[in-house]
Amino acid sequence: MNAPHSRRTFIAGTGALVVSFSLNRAFAQEGGAAAPKPPGPKLPGDLSKFPKMDSWIKLEADGRVTVFAGKAELGTGIKTAFTQCAAEELDVASSAITMITADTALTTDEGYTAGSHSMQDCGTAIRFAAADLRAILLELAATRLSLDAASLKSADGTITAADGRTVKYGELVEGLDQHRDVRAETGIKKSGTFAVIGKPMNRVDIPGKLTGGESYVQDMRPEGLLHARVVRPPAYGAKLAGIDTAAVEKLPGVVKVVRDGSFLAVVAEREDQAILAMHVLEDAARWNDTTALPKQSDIQSYLRALPSSATTILDRGTIGQPGVKALRATYSRPYKSHGSIGPSCAVALFDGGNLTVWSHGQGMFPLRSALSKLLSLAPEQVRCIHTQGSGCYGHNGADDSAADAALIARALPGRPIRVQLMREQEHGWEPFGPAMSAQASAAVDDSGKLIDWQYEVWSNTHNMRPGGAGNLLAGQLIEAAFKPDDPKPIPQPEGGGDRNSIPLYALPNARVISRFIPQMPIRISALRGLGAYLNVFAIESFMDEMADLAGTDPVEFRLKHLEDARARDVVTKAATEFGWQPNAKLPRGRGQGFAFARYKNLGAYCAVAMDVSVDRQTGIVKIGRVVAAVDSGEAVNHDGIRNQIEGAIVQSASWTTLEEVTFSDKEITSRDWSSYPILRFPDMPDSVDVHVIDRPDQPFLGTGEAGQGPTAAAIANAVQRATGVRMRDLPLNPARVKAAIGV
Repeated sequence: MNAPHSRRTFIAGTGALVVSFSLNRAFAQEGGAAAPKPPGPKLPGDLSKFPKMDSWIKLEADGRVTVFAGKAELGTGIKTAFTQCAAEELDVASSAITMITADTALTTDEGYTAGSHSMQDCGTAIRFAAADLRAILLELAATRLSLDAASLKSADGTITAADGRTVKYGELVEGLDQHRDVRAETGIKKSGTFAVIGKPMNRVDIPGKLTGGESYVQDMRPEGLLHARVVRPPAYGAKLAGIDTAAVEKLPGVVKVVRDGSFLAVVAEREDQAILAMHVLEDAARWNDTTALPKQSDIQSYLRALPSSATTILDRGTIGQPGVKALRATYSRPYKSHGSIGPSCAVALFDGGNLTVWSHGQGMFPLRSALSKLLSLAPEQVRCIHTQGSGCYGHNGADDSAADAALIARALPGRPIRVQLMREQEHGWEPFGPAMSAQASAAVDDSGKLIDWQYEVWSNTHNMRPGGAGNLLAGQLIEAAFKPDDPKPIPQPEGGGDRNSIPLYALPNARVISRFIPQMPIRISALRGLGAYLNVFAIESFMDEMADLAGTDPVEFRLKHLEDARARDVVTKAATEFGWQPNAKLPRGRGQGFAFARYKNLGAYCAVAMDVSVDRQTGIVKIGRVVAAVDSGEAVNHDGIRNQIEGAIVQSASWTTLEEVTFSDKEITSRDWSSYPILRFPDMPDSVDVHVIDRPDQPFLGTGEAGQGPTAAAIANAVQRATGVRMRDLPLNPARVKAAIGV
């Protein structure tokens, strides 16, 4: 393991001649710390927060390029797409670029990697910074060659004049001021000139994963590593009443037992020794347990009975139009686990009063803030480095394991500490995606058009991420415990529990009410898509129900109510490529479903059509052929976009047909893969075909969370066609399906 270094020492050690970082800055640019700038047009993407060129890109004297991204690679392929953006705009080979992501000592503070914002915010900033750097290099070369910059060409890191003279980029580094505001007016390339953007490029993160290399934080084995395991309480609210550690301390390889209040861990030389010692420590611990959980069977009514604050987020026209036909329906989703295949893990080193943590959490700067409070350290004493983990997509146990590792490392300075959660700890203690419910009512006129729409959604918060030490499990367990942050809703237009609760359809009279529930009986936080999954499931299921009420084909009904041309395009593309036929005659037990949404009404457009079969004897829903269309703006990497929608379809299929957190009156009971089943390989859709609608020269819209909601509704709509029964409560698992169809 190399000694931790700052951005400044990184710059100095690479041979670059850039020495323009402000000397009063101890670490990378952070939120609220950007230098004041005169008012002017808002810079694109996250340049608006961090306008300096060297916040994003750095050219070295040997021609190598380093790109800094505050967003983290979570498996979505953004590291590859960022590389393509920089290579395209700077006219260098992708292989010449070193990409550094989400490191509090080296990158900007772009907050969490969430909400499909990576390309919109970070990718856009990288493109404009690279484009301006190339323009500056052309200007410098023009001065050196006594030529007009417009007469010069650039390619592969070399500028060439019409007379054959050349200047390599690296030759222009001396005297180049890279600590300057990016000039957005320089502009970026147009699609007709692209050599890298929109062209195939292999994912840069795949080779190590495919060959078993050190790809994940779980794989890290630095020199001098010690293995640690934590002991979690048996239930929410349990306090450690007593522990005799003598037997554990005598076990082979055990280095130390760490206790602080109800936080308990053991450290050993080998991982197997740590696991054995953890089990002995569990048996020796005595706990006081007083917490009672609500009944799982009543959870939706329980949540809706809790105090809530109502906010009207859409109020259009005159509500209460009677129409010729009307319908009311209620939909729900249970608590959902992240279901991370690899249990959460972190590595920490406390040395010389400074802490370094390698974590697969989604926000390194917020994690640093929480850890500095947890350990009473100044922020500059804590460095958090994002390292990919086998599973995340939301606030799972990654930040908790980072806090565990940090506390243990402080007790054993000078040795790197690796903490990996056990499966039952991950499933039992992670912050789940909240249970939610929604109620929809609508009416159609005699022409089959919607004339009245009312929708209400009930939800807890979807964000209890760290930033405050009390949002870390260890912060709640130590003797001097921290209180979790007060839960807050995420405001529109993006929203949290009410994300995607406003339909994109043209509705003359519509009202949408978001009911925020502060009290949280189960530990919850962000799960991919937040409230969009339930809201799109509900709205798109209800659209099918209203289409049936109006006697109209579901695809035709959607197109009848869509004015957004790009929305119409994805709906038409998915339906056409699927071969959608109104009133298609299918064998008994088979059905076809369709659904559409624009993620957050701000991001990517996605439509999904699918064929589903339902086994009436077992209640098993089997997904056959799936066709999707997606428009996420200008496509940097078509294969990456297809990967994301394919992944969204599979993930949502698992959520929709299987996944549900279970609990007793004392504890979470879905602590393994048998009690929390996920989709297995034999259950995958028969085929998934994703069609990318490229929008050259249009802004990036993000892709990763666009497909989950439409997939859920398409499944439910197909199940209704296959069985004749409308199911509105998730998941559509075998037992629930079998009960619904009355077999």
